[in-house]
Amino acid sequence: MSSTAKHRSALLGASLGAAGTIALVFVLGLAAGAGASGAATPPSNTSPPTISGTAQKGQRLHADPGTWSGSKPMSFAYRWQRCNSSGGSCSNISGATGHDYDLVSADVGKTVRVVVTASNSAGSSSAASSPTAVVAAPQAPANTVPPTISGAAQLGQTLTANPGSWAGTQPITFTFQWLRCDQNGGVCGNAPNGTAATHLLTSADVGHAMRVRVRAKNPFGATSATTVPTAAVSATANGCPIGTNVVNIAQLGLPARLVIDGFHFTPMILRRNSTQLVARIHVSNTCNQTVQGALVYAAGVPYNQVDSPPEAATDANGWAVLTFHMRPGYPVSHAQQLLALFVRARKGGENPLAGVSTRRLVSVPVLR
Repeated sequence: MSSTAKHRSALLGASLGAAGTIALVFVLGLAAGAGASGAATPPSNTSPPTISGTAQKGQRLHADPGTWSGSKPMSFAYRWQRCNSSGGSCSNISGATGHDYDLVSADVGKTVRVVVTASNSAGSSSAASSPTAVVAAPQAPANTVPPTISGAAQLGQTLTANPGSWAGTQPITFTFQWLRCDQNGGVCGNAPNGTAATHLLTSADVGHAMRVRVRAKNPFGATSATTVPTAAVSATANGCPIGTNVVNIAQLGLPARLVIDGFHFTPMILRRNSTQLVARIHVSNTCNQTVQGALVYAAGVPYNQVDSPPEAATDANGWAVLTFHMRPGYPVSHAQQLLALFVRARKGGENPLAGVSTRRLVSVPVLR
């Protein structure tokens, strides 16, 4: 080979060597860049940890780690801390390193927080929760709304006790004691076998007001509260007096009702020239007892045929007498065959549309 050819060959080798070096450097650079973009990132807290539960001695608190960014997988460690009442000067609680923490006597009057440490392959980071409310001492039950009694104070009826509302550490259990008092609710004694939430009124309760004493208990104590008295228990069953055929309207109460069950008219058949109608109306009750003292009212239908006499009270036999006088509107036509009467019986002092009242529509024949 000539010297000129050797020189050209050396130059070509040098050029190829330089190109190879550049290519190798480029490939290594790409590999390095790829390695840098896939590097793990350490944990970073994006939403702080939280605590759930009641801040009271004996209660259990639960820690939620919050939200974290960073490479996965990620693990969490917990460290509970006791702080002052303002949430400062916090220090670790010995042995408190789990998700949950049971509040103890040393926590009363303090606040508690949890510090969560998140760790992954790139490192670790910590974040603390807000402090709890000041930890309270456990409380015995305290009555906030008094207990009450529902039901009718009548022989044969059942009274029911409602315990009312209570503050204090849960769970709270209740026991009941029914009290038999004088008619005004004083001088009370325990009712035999009266320890359930309900009480069936017997003849021994008649004339007495009833109360119930509610005892609330939890692991930290017991407290009692007593209802206001009922009315004096009346000698009635289902609203009706017991053991009698004739009762006074004053003795009658719901759920009993009045019943208009008998009529007698004079005359029994009206004529077109009749000027007067006397109606005897009988009243009993839903217990099949005759009622004395019920107020009876009646009116002609349609109006303007007869006047409307005042209410009349039933006598000792349950009868009330009402006298009607014909008015210019009677008869309404030559074809009239009946005179209709609206009749109502009620208890004085009650709403005429409510209570034990009753009403009925009756008629008297009219001779054509």
